[in-house]
Amino acid sequence: MTVPDSSAFGPTGPVGPEGPADPSGPADPAAQVGRAAPAGRTPSPAGRTAPTGGPVRLDGPWTHRDVAANGARFHIAEMGEGPLVLLLHGFPQFWWTWRHQMTALADAGFRAVAMDLRGVGGSDRTPRGYDPANLALDVTGVIRSLGEPDAALVGHDLGGYLAWTAAVMRPKLVRRLVVSSMPHPRRWRSSMLSDFAQSRAGSYVWGFQRPWLPERQLLADDAALVGDLIQDWAGPHTPEFPDEESLDVYRRAMSIPSTAHCSIEPYRWMVRSMARPDGIQFNRRMKRPVRVPTLHLHGSLDPAVRTRSSAGSGQYVEAPYRWRLFDGVGHFPHEEDPIGFSTELINWLKDPEPDR
Repeated sequence: MTVPDSSAFGPTGPVGPEGPADPSGPADPAAQVGRAAPAGRTPSPAGRTAPTGGPVRLDGPWTHRDVAANGARFHIAEMGEGPLVLLLHGFPQFWWTWRHQMTALADAGFRAVAMDLRGVGGSDRTPRGYDPANLALDVTGVIRSLGEPDAALVGHDLGGYLAWTAAVMRPKLVRRLVVSSMPHPRRWRSSMLSDFAQSRAGSYVWGFQRPWLPERQLLADDAALVGDLIQDWAGPHTPEFPDEESLDVYRRAMSIPSTAHCSIEPYRWMVRSMARPDGIQFNRRMKRPVRVPTLHLHGSLDPAVRTRSSAGSGQYVEAPYRWRLFDGVGHFPHEEDPIGFSTELINWLKDPEPDR
């Protein structure tokens, strides 16, 4: 296995004073709101202010609460009534990434719930439990805690990886599956190991394998790297995202103590377990086909996950499978083209017989 240069996750400024035992950000992340936009970033439109409600429980038409599942406490934002749609965020974001889809889903007659994954946002930061099998049990546990028999799972990036996993491990709890910007776990593994272009595009994952330094890099200069990654991964033709307010929200959320470390741990497991018994067992387990209707969404200009890496995931689905490519969009289709993404999602969820 050739490990490429991890410059995609290289230093962006001086390392902060936090030590390895406490890779945390400023004591009051919310106090960072209102600083001047860094050079080279798109300035905020005049008169706009950053969302209020703290780094995590941001105000909006939704409500916030905590639920217990799989031995931990998870923060959720929810709105609407109807069939449950559970939304799973990716890196380096948290539940707020689904703000556009939550309102659209609620208006369309669904119960939209966006959860913070273990170790992120308002959820518990446990010392262990960041392997995909356990994280998928977090997801299915939240479904049960919400009192629902099943859910349509919608996952982006790492959330998509966990959605694939949950659909295999607990198929009775997954009514439908929607994955954005993430191949099937077996496809991701083979692409990272055998496709140099994908391995280079995912060089940040290799960079995460170093101890402590990635956490410090994420938090340096008020988590400036979080904003840089989002800007680099977004498509070049979507000027409305990311704006400075959105970047500030994600930087504040990453600056909450221990979030950087917990956000990186799943990626460390995904690489370090490849030759270990637990990783080999997981890879074999994921040979089981997905047997729920699946919608697979991807941005044509995604620089972090190449289109050809995701496109082969249909071979693992023995159910109606639909592939949708968003032209001119990068790694965040749900934020770069929120109307198009929400329309595609809702139309497919309402389709009684989704086509293959």
